Amino acid sequence: MSEQGRVAPARRRGLADEVADQIREAIFAGVYAPGAQLREVELSGQLDVSRGPVREALLRLEREGLVHGEWHRGTTVTALSAEDVAELDSLRGALEQLAVQLVVTQASDEDLTAVEKAAARMDRAADEHDMVRCDIAFHDAVYAAARHRRLEEAWQAIRSQVHLFLLTRVGVSSAGYLSHVRDEHRELAAALRARDADGALELFAAHRRHAFDVLASRTS
Repeated sequence: MSEQGRVAPARRRGLADEVADQIREAIFAGVYAPGAQLREVELSGQLDVSRGPVREALLRLEREGLVHGEWHRGTTVTALSAEDVAELDSLRGALEQLAVQLVVTQASDEDLTAVEKAAARMDRAADEHDMVRCDIAFHDAVYAAARHRRLEEAWQAIRSQVHLFLLTRVGVSSAGYLSHVRDEHRELAAALRARDADGALELFAAHRRHAFDVLASRTS
């Protein structure tokens, strides 16, 4: 704040936002794998920007849990530990339970159609990374259909980490994911359309368990 007690003018962050979007997309596309080092000098050269916006972008991605900075190692793409996997799974489960209950009781027909369309888009996924994007977009639609602003904000707070969770799961075993994920999401959408709370909750739990079991086996 200034000496007069007024709030100082905000800095423009548009460029840092754009840099963060590009680095995030590169991580989601598999350009930077978990554990890969992200060097400010290299990124600023590749993106043709100064190091300032890159530094701000990496700090934003660190707040999302997508990258991790250490003074002696610099910044690396987050590699999920067994504890990270367990915490994300349990938190996601708690959020999804509320989301499913709200969707079943109060979502509009248009909301449910948006969920079904998100599931249908999986049929056009080109590869594993595209399928993970469709998977995340399906859950975006579910949280939007819940019509609960703070719940959706809580989902957005872990969204990037869940995306990384699914990419890590695909890295361990992509065959099972690609062969079952389309049908799983169609079943999830159908249970929501039927407003079958118990059935939907069971299906969502099984869907999460498949991914968790694959990652748990990695560290066992």
